[in-house]
Amino acid sequence: MNIKNKTVLVTGSTDGVGRLVARRLADQGSRVLIHGRDRTRGEQLLKEIRAADRGSAAFLPADFSSLAEVRRLADTVRQECDRLDVLINNAGIGSGGSAGKREASQDGYELRFAVNYLAGFLLTRILMPTVMLGKPARIVNVSSLGQHPIDFDEVMLTRDYSGSRAYAQSKLAQIMFTFDLAREMDPEIVTANCLHPATYMATTMVRQSGVTPISTVEEGADAILNLAVADELDGTSGHFYNGLQRSKANPQAYDDTARERLRMLSLQLTGLT
Repeated sequence: MNIKNKTVLVTGSTDGVGRLVARRLADQGSRVLIHGRDRTRGEQLLKEIRAADRGSAAFLPADFSSLAEVRRLADTVRQECDRLDVLINNAGIGSGGSAGKREASQDGYELRFAVNYLAGFLLTRILMPTVMLGKPARIVNVSSLGQHPIDFDEVMLTRDYSGSRAYAQSKLAQIMFTFDLAREMDPEIVTANCLHPATYMATTMVRQSGVTPISTVEEGADAILNLAVADELDGTSGHFYNGLQRSKANPQAYDDTARERLRMLSLQLTGLT
């Protein structure tokens, strides 16, 4: 895909791999919508992109622990863009390290499920008409190899909470959502794929979890950009990738009944029903 003059929204792009992806897309001449919570970091990235004078950018702040802010972000994108060519759902938080303390979002949901999954689900659903105007458009969901099956009787993990399980559950939910999108959409209009970009990249999230990085953000950015712009993936939809290679997700991702349960729950929790 020739990304020049295309409009791309990269969530979670003021730090880590998302920041590098946004910068590379701008360097290729695209219009990048930068998202994050930290206005200072967002403004700094804007300055860098404008100084390079290859693409353009705008910073759209939003806290993904609030579904109201997700809606506000979506409304801003719809007002400012006549189309959205690529949507990269990259924003997320890690397992929380060794603290192991359960946290809740502003809407009262388990925080990792809310930020890593529900926010992207809501944003994508609201923006879908705008994405379809960018045909052929692409949706890329940044997930993980760390996946845990969802117990639909205990989605909010109110008992025996584990940060690693909360994180892995939210990442599997992202994959299940991706597969649903691919099933719904004509791949000639919109494709949807997801990936594990790289293992333990040198990011703030990884460091905060207490893990020593073993991969670079450059490796992760290469994998994300492959799904976002590679010509050979035109019309390719509904797949999970490990880096640059197509891979297999947790078996629950291929369970139609489980995906339907997640879809109905997600519509209910985000108020889209």
